[in-house]
Amino acid sequence: MKLENPYPDEAARRYRDAGYWTGQTFPDLLATAAREHGGRPAVVGRDVHRQRQRWTYAELDDRARRLAAGLAGLGVAPGDRVVVWLPNVPEYLEVIWGLFTLGALPVFALPAHRESEIRYFCEHAEAVAVVTVTRHDRHDHADAARRVAKDVASVREVLVVDEGLPTGEPATPSAPEPDDVAFLQLSGGTTGLPKLIPRTHDDYLYSVRASADICGLTPGTVFLAALPAAHNFTMSSPGLLGVMHAGGCVVTAPSPDPDTCLRLVADEGVTIAAVVPPLAAVWVAAAEKNSPELPTLEVLQVGGAKCGSELAARIGPALGATLQQVFGMAEGLVNYTRLDDPDDVVLHTQGRPISPDDELRVVDPDSPDDREVAPGEVGALLTRGPYTIRGYYRAPEHNATAFTADGFYRTGDLVRLDPGGNVVVTGRVKEQINRGGEKVAAEEVENHLMAHAAVLDAAVVGVPDEFLGERTHAYVLPRDPDEAPSPADLRRFVRDRGVAAYKVPDAVEVVTSFPATGVGKTSRRELRAALAQRHTEQRHREETS
Repeated sequence: MKLENPYPDEAARRYRDAGYWTGQTFPDLLATAAREHGGRPAVVGRDVHRQRQRWTYAELDDRARRLAAGLAGLGVAPGDRVVVWLPNVPEYLEVIWGLFTLGALPVFALPAHRESEIRYFCEHAEAVAVVTVTRHDRHDHADAARRVAKDVASVREVLVVDEGLPTGEPATPSAPEPDDVAFLQLSGGTTGLPKLIPRTHDDYLYSVRASADICGLTPGTVFLAALPAAHNFTMSSPGLLGVMHAGGCVVTAPSPDPDTCLRLVADEGVTIAAVVPPLAAVWVAAAEKNSPELPTLEVLQVGGAKCGSELAARIGPALGATLQQVFGMAEGLVNYTRLDDPDDVVLHTQGRPISPDDELRVVDPDSPDDREVAPGEVGALLTRGPYTIRGYYRAPEHNATAFTADGFYRTGDLVRLDPGGNVVVTGRVKEQINRGGEKVAAEEVENHLMAHAAVLDAAVVGVPDEFLGERTHAYVLPRDPDEAPSPADLRRFVRDRGVAAYKVPDAVEVVTSFPATGVGKTSRRELRAALAQRHTEQRHREETS
């Protein structure tokens, strides 16, 4: 399967000539790892039956090839899309490598997604199957997947890992081309539901190899997958794929909480872990209180949202590890602070790009012709490079605005560049709320609220939160003020529509009117300003009472 918006021939030739694109495919990566590190542990963790597993590279390769044969026996073919809806268990690696081996395309869903999102992914990707578990986090994934399969004509199979996966005698499948799409990932979703991101073998594996090199991974690396494995951060920055490229070991954490994870760090000799800032804060607080012995932990990566300098300064003393800030996106560009960067860079910036050919432009967000701002000034970040996509999957109208005519991706981030080329993130251009590293599209939540029969209009905004970075606050305009639903009813209504829990508004406020712009649109800027003023006044009252 080829990209709908392929890299221009000249750019592809340049990236190959520079050695970024080597022709490596995902099946090549696993085959090489099994050949060079066959007896070394590839993954350690509790499986879907809560049994501890420790699979070597040779064992993982065998399981993946047998699963590929079993899937082929069910009629899953190279190029078919399969939604992978799994928690952090060793079988996650078995499933994705089985799909890669077959040449089918994983569509990566998060464990927190619910029926509404899974249905959309299946419809949009024309998926032929969903792979999930019976239950996770008190939610019946299998029943939800089966309801989706009844509604979506393309879905022929629902595979429930704890009920058994299909296997067969390994065969030699047809090898994918390096410029084929390898999988579909999810965007943060700034307008409505997430877009699907097509990543090729060539572009994605370049970022994996380069990330592993920047982060100093070796066969002795032990990586803790604390965040959902389907997150781009956990997958490839350098993530579980970078660790497998280096021949290291992936430890799957069933929960990101500090009790679970810090114990795994100690028990499994974890050397590197990746977390979002709110989770880093919880780990640091737990470590400051309990002073755990973590002699093997060398690096804690913090990404997914900006890590404030105060939290950044506490990480090293509390955990005895080097902080590495990571700023990137599933669409491509990834920045790292380097392990030998001085403290002022590590504590106060989000690092610099992977590649010498990552092109960054910082432009005036209000300029119709993308006028670049003066050096050091804040502006909207545009990027283009050897692992940044040139278009979303089946989204031509969105692509027309998300990408410039010459192929730069409009990230939606407000940044400035320091004299050393390090990125400092200052905010977002887009109407998106970054809730603890999970991206919430205001428009999607508003649409769910407006599906309520008693709601005329809704506006969702983000408000500052010390723990989450931002939390969601929904303003709701009822059809009849005398029969307005309660905030609790509205939160329950959104939850019952089958959306991820992190998208349910943290607070709901029923109002009688919205401030509006000159053209009659809801002014979220005014809503945010009103909320900020209210929080400031409330904090002042609390401090002076």
